[in-house]
This record gives sequence, structure tokens and C-alpha cells, in this order.
Amino acid sequence: MVDFSSETQATRQLYGLDDKDLAPTASNYLLARRLVERGVRFVQVFNGGALGSPRINWDAHEDLVRNHGNQARHLDQPCAALLKDLKQRGLLDDTLVVWSSEFGRTPFTQGDKGKGRDHHPLVFTGWMAGAGLRPGFHHGVSDEVGYRPAENPVTVYDFHATLLHLLGIDHTRLTYYHNGLARGLTDVHGHVVHDVLA
Repeated sequence: MVDFSSETQATRQLYGLDDKDLAPTASNYLLARRLVERGVRFVQVFNGGALGSPRINWDAHEDLVRNHGNQARHLDQPCAALLKDLKQRGLLDDTLVVWSSEFGRTPFTQGDKGKGRDHHPLVFTGWMAGAGLRPGFHHGVSDEVGYRPAENPVTVYDFHATLLHLLGIDHTRLTYYHNGLARGLTDVHGHVVHDVLA
């Protein structure tokens, strides 16, 4: 599964496998495509979790431009390659690709740390492509500084409800027991965002 020697040179170039800086991330995205091809129903590609100083992850408390610039460079080509490859192979119509994090970054610097940004749960970007979605569509707008939602806000509950809907699951019926109560992943607040659906 992880022997990529059978991949064409065009595929290797598409993902960036021969670029020593991109190769670790590129191989993860290519492996994701191979797993989807073989019928694996849920595949996660994790990006940006390495620790170190300076930080080599998305947690940009000290320097947003350096952190996010580096992460974006390692993500952009392999992730775009995955989407293109899935589409060329006829797999994107049946595959839901989701890119998100658990929060965004503040639109202003963090205290005395200069160029960094703190955690910001009110506004952040996520995107989805593939099965069941309108292509080339965006939903929601922040205010002029990116601090609060300004139009069509989507809560995490709404995001979960929409994902579950795309997976064929009625989010209102999906419950788990916690402290003797049936709880829902989307609580009572989640609604499917129908505007993004094909």
C-alpha cells in the first residue's frame, strides 16, 4: 500500500513526491487516494502536528506568517493533487473531502509575542469538496476584520449536521448516552446547511 514505485512519474510530480520538503505530506495524500480506491470508507490525513521550536505546526502563537506560510506550502500541492487525482479517476463524486481545524486565529496580535495570533473560535475557515456538494460555492462571510460572522454563520453544530447529512445519517436521531441522558452530536442547535448541497 505504501510502495509508490508503481505510480507514474506524472502522479509523483502531481503530489510532489520527489520534492524532499513535500514528500512526507505528499505521501500521506497519495496514500489517502489509494485507500479510497480500495474502498476504505473513512480516511484522515493529519497535517501540522509536529512540535518544535520554532513551531512547525498550525499553532501560530509566535509568528503567524512563518507558521501558516510553511504549513500552507506543505499542504497546497499535495491536497490539490488529491482532489485532481480523485476527480480524474471518477472517485470525487462519491468521496467527501473535508478540510478544517477546531478553531481559527485572532485577527490581531497576541499580547507581547509580536507576530503571533491566539486561538479564535468565532470565525474560521473550513472547506469541503466532492460528494453531494455544490462545486465552486462559498458560504458565509466574516466582518471586515475577521472577528465575527457577518453573513450566513455556520456553527460547529451546523457543520456536523451537514457532514452527517452528506454521509446519509439523520443528525437528529444520532445520539449517545452521557450521564444517563441521550445527547446529540449536534445538540439541539445543529441544522443542515442546505445552501452548500448539490
